[in-house]
Order: sequence, then structure tokens, then C-alpha cells
Amino acid sequence: MQTPLEKYGLDLHSEMILQEYRDLLPVFERMCELAASFLHEQIKASGLYITAMESRVKTEQSLAGKLELKGSKYSSLSDITDVLGLRVITFYTDEVDKISAVVEKLFDVDWSESVDKRKMHELDSFGYNSLHYICRIPKSLFFDPEMPEINTLRFELQMRTALQHVWATMYHDTGYKSGIEVPREYIRNLNRIAGMLELADEQFSNIRTSINDYRRNVQNLVAGGDFADVPLDADTFRSYIQLGRLEPLVKRIAAINQAEIHRTTLLPYLDALHEFGFKTLQDIENLIRDYSQDAYALADNQIRNTDLDILSSTISIQKLLTVCLISSGDVEERL
Repeated sequence: MQTPLEKYGLDLHSEMILQEYRDLLPVFERMCELAASFLHEQIKASGLYITAMESRVKTEQSLAGKLELKGSKYSSLSDITDVLGLRVITFYTDEVDKISAVVEKLFDVDWSESVDKRKMHELDSFGYNSLHYICRIPKSLFFDPEMPEINTLRFELQMRTALQHVWATMYHDTGYKSGIEVPREYIRNLNRIAGMLELADEQFSNIRTSINDYRRNVQNLVAGGDFADVPLDADTFRSYIQLGRLEPLVKRIAAINQAEIHRTTLLPYLDALHEFGFKTLQDIENLIRDYSQDAYALADNQIRNTDLDILSSTISIQKLLTVCLISSGDVEERL
């Protein structure tokens, strides 16, 4: 019968480490459940969105392969920090730093073993530019007296973007690190793809930052009443609605019959505003300024002698656009 030692062809020292792994496998599996659960909950509580989170305990065969190559590096199993591995994948590069901040608050980080591979700037290492932390689960987070090793054994936590992850997966799939010599032309093509993906990663983050800056600037302009400088789109119209500029007319019309106001969104009227040629929020301001009295008179004529006691909050913009259309003399053409 073949012994484990013969099965993997390991030396005695490596086999002793492998036996440690077998003995502690239930601990690693429990650590995997705990670390993944705690991290998932904390990321969710922080309001961060990730594309994926992976966790695994290295298989015996995988560990044996590692020990076969470099078992002499390790004095014991505790020196091997990736028996348990977690990976968090984000969409944007700046989110990697946000996830790392969550990790630092949650786990004990071994800074002497952790590495930020993003700062190495190697030409062929885009997919391996992850942020790697070596962590422990602190007793303050979880403690089980029957498994004290949970708080002493370390695990690896990688944080990378989706494009970095795709590249690393494809790069690994080529077998480049399998020991087979790869022709230079293939390596050159791989590096070219890496450069394009790295540029795409940076540009996606830059574009998102620019869009967020634009939205903040627009919100400040809206809040400050600088409507002439604010283009009319879904975001700006939503911010404008929140200011309640149409509210006085709504309440005035509702008072005709002492009607209850049914609140509903005005966003569906954005297309109508564009159809009327409105391009900025100032155009809506002008509409309210120029046609509020006529809009009220129209509503008064239509509902005063009715039993209507519930009115939609959209009635203000409906009447404003109606009188605007009538005043333009363009009714038949638009109809």
C-alpha cells in the first residue's frame, strides 16, 4: 500500500508540514467561513459594492506541489500564509484602497509580510498588481477555546480590480509559469495586452471620478440657484425637483377644491421639457415665472366646479406646459 510520503515524493520535513495541514484542516475550513462572512458583512455595512469575493482552503494536492518545489523555505505550516486565501474583486482601482481600509479595521494585518504589488511597476505584472495582506482573525472579533489556532494562523487576502483579475486568470491559463519556455513573441503580445488593460483600468477610474466631480459641481450649482449654468438632464432635473420650486403652484391649485395632493415623480416629464426645447434649469425657472398665473387660471377653470378631491403633484407641470403650448400658437402642429 502506498504511503502519503511515497504518493507525493516529498522529503520527511515537507511530509511533516503536510501532516500539520491534515491535522489543522478543520481549523482552516472554519477560518474560511468566518473570515469570508465577517468581510462580506463589513463591506456591505460600509456601503461598498464589489463584483466578487472568493475564498478557498488550499487542497492537499496543491500544498504538496508547493512543498515539492520549495518545502525547505518553511520551518512549519504556520510559515505558509496562503493555505487559506481570500480575494476581493472591485470594479475600480480606487475601490481597492477603500476595501483595504475595511480589512485593516476588521483583521489584524501582518505588515511585515503584506505587500502592495501595485507599486512594483513591473512591465509584465499588471494582473499581479493586487494588494496582498497577510491577516489574522483577532480574538475581539471571534474566539473559540476549542480552536485557539483560529487566532494564530494567518491567511492571505488579495484585493484587485476586475480587469486585473481577468488578466491574471488568462495569464495563468497560458501556462507561462509552468516551466515551459515561451517564445518571446508570445510574451511580447501578452505584455501588450497587459498594457492596454492597465490603461483601461486607469481610464475607467478617471472617467468615474470626473463624472462624480461633475455631479457634485452640478448639485452645488443647483443648490446655489445658478440655474443658467446647469444643463437639463435626468440628474439635474432630479436635483431641481428636490428644491420644491413647483410646490407653491401645486398647493395653490389644490386649494381650489381643498384637494389632497397625491405625490408622484415628475421625472417622466423630462422628455416633454426637452420636446419644448428646454436646455437648462433656467428654462424651467422661466416657465414657472412666465406662466404660473395662467396655469393656475386654467386649473381653476377646469376643476372648480368638479368633485375632484385628490390631485397629482404633477398637475403643476402639466398646466404650465399646456399654457406654454397655447401661448406659442403651436398647438395644432404639436398635436
